[in-house]
Amino acid sequence: MEQFAGQKKATQFLYPPVDPFDQRMMDVGDGHSLYVEQCGNPEGMPVVVVHGGPGGGCSPAMRRYFDPEVYRIVLFDQRGCGRSTPHASVEANTTWHLVADMEVIRKTLEIPRWVVFGGSWGATLSLLYAQSHARHTAYLVLRGVFLMTKPELEWFYGGGAGLFWPDLWQRFVQLVPQDERDDLIAAYHRRLFSGDRIVETRFARAWASWENALASIQSNGITGESPAEYARAFARLENHYFVHGGFLEGPNHILDRMPLLADTPGTIVQGRYDMICPPASAWKLSQAWPRAELKMIGQAGHALSEPGISAALVQIMNRLPRHRRALGL
Repeated sequence: MEQFAGQKKATQFLYPPVDPFDQRMMDVGDGHSLYVEQCGNPEGMPVVVVHGGPGGGCSPAMRRYFDPEVYRIVLFDQRGCGRSTPHASVEANTTWHLVADMEVIRKTLEIPRWVVFGGSWGATLSLLYAQSHARHTAYLVLRGVFLMTKPELEWFYGGGAGLFWPDLWQRFVQLVPQDERDDLIAAYHRRLFSGDRIVETRFARAWASWENALASIQSNGITGESPAEYARAFARLENHYFVHGGFLEGPNHILDRMPLLADTPGTIVQGRYDMICPPASAWKLSQAWPRAELKMIGQAGHALSEPGISAALVQIMNRLPRHRRALGL
């Protein structure tokens, strides 16, 4: 889950804009090519940025959470979104494909170990990657935790969040016939994959608008209309993953496997008033992860760009270089 909802106040905590020193399309098999870029110091501490969604894509703003003189910053667009091709494709597009893609990127760039930095769905994928490749994960920095569980999906697509935003919830629900409203993810799935581009775009924009409107604690519920191609990729990919429960095994896949990260340190940054990914998931994760530090941000929602969240993330990334040797970086 997640789109980047911009807030001007957040920029005061960020580093100045920086351009990539390397941009490439990386063939990861199955007909997919990923957009991958590197910024900052080629000899610096490697950090990989894992964007949200699924389907959100990376943005230039995501480069600015790291000191470019200290970090080698790796960003990439996951399968089917951003500048990766084929666009909006769900073929050969599962969580485990994405975990494998991250390893292809790491090996291709000849990075032995890296810091993994992800928020929302990016936190989900970061955890799953780390559980599969703990030896290559030096540290995890997670924001707006989403564990891909049924209760989390029911909160956001079953009416929980709608109790706080009944006007926007009605707008999201009313596009679907009454007899299909018991499962909105499935109802939207039928339309997002209808084969009719006009219908797909209409429902994609509605899907994206519902999420984007709730991202920021300062939101008034008014959002601009997302570009058609962006909305279609975002909504189709997110819906595809949610219909399949993230392609995970068991109702608590991530928490059940936290012993795999017993030796991996990390920090969790969570907005206290996150409407998209409520704090209960971050709390449960911290309780199952002895080496994690939980930072609950009092006046913050879900968005990466919330000022309190941005400040905390930059502070964490400024602190880590002092432990570079201990982290094996």
